[in-house]
Amino acid sequence: MRKAILTAALLMATTALVSGCDGAVGGFGKKAEVKDTAYPEQVFWGDTHLHTGNSVDAFGFGARLTPEDALRFASGEEVKSSTGLPARLQRPLDFLVIADHAEGIGATKALYDAPRLLIRDPMLRRWHDLMHEGPAGSLKATGEILRARGENKLPAGLNDPAEGAKRTRKIWDDNIDTVERYNEPGKFTAFIGFEYTLMQGGNNLHRNVIFRDGKDKASKVLPLDPSAEAWPEHLWDYMEAYEKSTGGKVLAIPHNANVSNGLMFMLTEPGGGPISAAYARRRAAREPVVEVTQMKGDSEAHPFLSPNDEFAGYGTVGWDTNNLLFNQPTKPGDLPGSYVREALKRGLLIEQRTGVNPYKLGVIGSTDSHTGLAAVEESNYYGKHPGVEPSPQRATAGFVPGMNSGRMNWQALASGYAAVWATSNTRAAIFDAMMRREVYATTGPRMTVRVFGGWDFKADDLKGDWVKAGYARGVPMGGSLKAGGKGAPSFILSALKDPVGANLDRVQVVKGWVDKAGVSHERVFDVVWSDMDKRKAAGGKVPSVGDTVDTSRATYANTIGAPSLATVWTDPEFDPRVRAFYYVRVLEIPTPTWLNYDMVKYRLKLGPEIPLKQQERAYTSAIWYTPA
Repeated sequence: MRKAILTAALLMATTALVSGCDGAVGGFGKKAEVKDTAYPEQVFWGDTHLHTGNSVDAFGFGARLTPEDALRFASGEEVKSSTGLPARLQRPLDFLVIADHAEGIGATKALYDAPRLLIRDPMLRRWHDLMHEGPAGSLKATGEILRARGENKLPAGLNDPAEGAKRTRKIWDDNIDTVERYNEPGKFTAFIGFEYTLMQGGNNLHRNVIFRDGKDKASKVLPLDPSAEAWPEHLWDYMEAYEKSTGGKVLAIPHNANVSNGLMFMLTEPGGGPISAAYARRRAAREPVVEVTQMKGDSEAHPFLSPNDEFAGYGTVGWDTNNLLFNQPTKPGDLPGSYVREALKRGLLIEQRTGVNPYKLGVIGSTDSHTGLAAVEESNYYGKHPGVEPSPQRATAGFVPGMNSGRMNWQALASGYAAVWATSNTRAAIFDAMMRREVYATTGPRMTVRVFGGWDFKADDLKGDWVKAGYARGVPMGGSLKAGGKGAPSFILSALKDPVGANLDRVQVVKGWVDKAGVSHERVFDVVWSDMDKRKAAGGKVPSVGDTVDTSRATYANTIGAPSLATVWTDPEFDPRVRAFYYVRVLEIPTPTWLNYDMVKYRLKLGPEIPLKQQERAYTSAIWYTPA
């Protein structure tokens, strides 16, 4: 019945059809003929998680940039930030998803613009007055709005269904029109999307929803407001109804599992009891990738869960103590359900029992910027929201200045980007690459990383057309190895430094598996690194690559590390009887953080707790092995 109602609602929301879909229509109505390559020859860089002033919280934080501003910036143009600063990417992106929050879209702006005499609710009047006091008051009002939203205590006037539907339709239609104008197949891809901000009691269960389609299909629906929903099944209903009624395609990307307090990757269904095959199959079909790194911390691995991994815990400080709203402390037992490596292991466990893996997830990075600026370059970082755009104060400010969030802004990461191996720079090709998980994440640098798994790769394969061999004789990242090969699986691994960035330290393979007793395991292998003749592994560890960072000047030198690393690696511990996954992690040499750049620029004195250097990295989607 619920699906039928949703389908009817979708059809009722239909507006007049306008051309412009699936890469056939370019920017400003220009036709574009884009020919797909035989296999993915190029990696495309983008952000699937960007907010503008249309988001309730972003506007409250001071964001005044529009979707058009965001698209102009992402495609390489200079814009003025919400605080009046000139802003331009050092290199443009290839694609962008504007993922403004569905719930209350445009509501804070509408409240701000409303005549005070017409606002009768005392809480709404208070928030209106605070926003008009200036930036500090606006931040305070927004903090209170977010708190009320997390506790399902928003005044009815801020969430009036009729007014909300009218406002949402106007904003959604305007946004779609803007996205269509800037979508130029072959040059720059603009996706239609929104964020489904599911937040159970302050625990993050957010999803970004991305459409493969253009206006002719996406305009038939409205963004789905999670409101009082507790679990994502309602979103999956919406997605299924959309695809059935329009013939289109849509996917969802969970993000910030690190502040979900274990709810993002559970071993049980929301109603209780172990995850069933049907539930696992449905989730896997709707959520093929996960956002593993962004400004609100990194969700790859945690030192508590991976004590033998010396590089676990990148960007986890401050985010692993509490949930998103900082109202429910995180317990050690919550951590396994909050990190992607554990999710991959849990997926094997569930598959062993049910035959279906709900957590067969590819990985991407994205920003979650609330400035309208998809900027995560350490030396060109515009912050999470306008309250922490470049200034002498932002390094030591609260994560949301004036709002007691329990976190400090120095704990924010300048991260990340999504890397997609696709056959062309079009909606269809990039979307399809996400669906098959041929994607990877970086914390910002644009390293070029490729992985192929197979049964007969040898070192000599690197001397020929190894990419062609990889597709012909194996599977790329995100793929599954068929059982029955001779010996152990072998992997072609290649990593090239960001052309304008730091050299590489090492390439690692992270393996996870489940034994016959149903116990999960993991191991990190250093497989190729710079100066291997000098940096001899001892006791299972490779010596440090060194450190050239000069924190007094916020500089580093590429006199250590390597511009490229490649090898063919064979699993030395392979057991054909057990399920396993393999993903690759690539580490740069140490480089300055955005905090170090701020320290030098503004002549700051920063405490020892504030990190001035880091090793940025890339994470690939896994390759899975399933026994016969």
